[in-house]
Amino acid sequence: MLGVGFYFMRSNKDIDDYYVGGRKMSSGHIGLSVVATDVGGGFSIGLGGLGFAIGISGSWMLFTGLIGAWLSAYFLIPKVFKLGSKHKLFTFPEIFYHLFNPKVAFLAAIVSTIGYVGFTGAQILAGAKLATATFPSLDINTAVFIMGFTAVIYTVFGGLKAVIYTDTVQWIILMGGLIFIGIPMSYFAVGGYDAIVATVPASFLSLGAIEPVQIINWAITIIPIWFIGMTLYQRIYACRDEKTAKKAWFIAGLLEWPIMAFMGVLLGLFAKVALDQGLFNDLAIDTTAGNFDPEMGLPILLRSILPVGLMGLMMSAYFSAIMSTADSCLMAASGNLLSDIISKHFHIPQEKLLRYSHLSTLFIGILALALASQMTEVLGLMLVSYSFMVSGLFVPLIVALFFKNRNSFAAWWSILIGGSTTLILELFKNQELLKLPLGLDANLFGISASLISYLLIAKYTKA
Repeated sequence: MLGVGFYFMRSNKDIDDYYVGGRKMSSGHIGLSVVATDVGGGFSIGLGGLGFAIGISGSWMLFTGLIGAWLSAYFLIPKVFKLGSKHKLFTFPEIFYHLFNPKVAFLAAIVSTIGYVGFTGAQILAGAKLATATFPSLDINTAVFIMGFTAVIYTVFGGLKAVIYTDTVQWIILMGGLIFIGIPMSYFAVGGYDAIVATVPASFLSLGAIEPVQIINWAITIIPIWFIGMTLYQRIYACRDEKTAKKAWFIAGLLEWPIMAFMGVLLGLFAKVALDQGLFNDLAIDTTAGNFDPEMGLPILLRSILPVGLMGLMMSAYFSAIMSTADSCLMAASGNLLSDIISKHFHIPQEKLLRYSHLSTLFIGILALALASQMTEVLGLMLVSYSFMVSGLFVPLIVALFFKNRNSFAAWWSILIGGSTTLILELFKNQELLKLPLGLDANLFGISASLISYLLIAKYTKA
């Protein structure tokens, strides 16, 4: 991966190459890069945790990814690609720059940067968890540094071309590892279908064993991210034409669900079976209920059943998936920082832009490393980062692209109120006063606050 980064460092001539891959990428590479970015290692480990905790019904989480990918292909890409080609856009907030005003774009960039720093941190943490479960002598902070350092360095040097081409390689490695090593060996290690049925409750083998409110919560967080995700806009701009972008998004949707969704939860389910069968009893691990981390079940299962050699191949598959998301999120946050925040307020000579791109990516990587070292849960950090961005940016984006009467003042407050509402509810969700009704996600209230504030402010103020 480091080699790929250095190779593309030599071929990148300007920030057009660095941030949008020269705008000539194919649907195959883009499609694999999109799904590698969206699912990647964080969701791979997170899906394993869901399979461990609730069984195959956890696969519905990525069904919302399929819906989001196809909806954005049909409604979003035609508008965004035309705008991106016309104005040579690099980032998502630049949409707001052209359709609202610079103040709205600046606030959107701050929200997007913060969200993607959190998301990058979640990927690094996923890799660290996997590494420490596999290598008991490795402590979590050392693992965080190793994973983060590798992903940061090749991304700093290679830019989006390095990210997209490594994503393709990483995704192929992950799929091969799961299909040919992880799933079959885990299945036979726990005793096959009869043993699985005899060990876990029947609900673990039912797609219907999930509360509708949980699917709603996933939907309102994950579907909108396909409309406001900076990583996705960079790939739309990187496509050679609109048709290529649409095809890439349809490919990505199918790879997310059913393919990746079921592979992830099945491995988590096998880990649950292994735990209940006592396969982890000889390990120095606290497996009592309430103390065992569901997200650790999958890596511990692989460590327990795979021999030397195959274990190395399987770990390379997961580490590849984790880095495939971490690098994309790094590029997203770096693009926001340089193009939408720094360049809009400070004059940077054209010949120095590429160097500043490297520095901004390095800075974001250091922040993400620091965050990862302080967090403990992968899926939770990912979904909070998603929710923060979605609740602030989704409503103004829909207004910007699909409505003619736009109010920049209302859009600015809509971003601030929506994002802040979700962040406050997430940070203080354990407080009795802020407990949400019916088990609904904070993001629903954030999006609602964003919509209501936009409508009210737009009604009583001028654009």
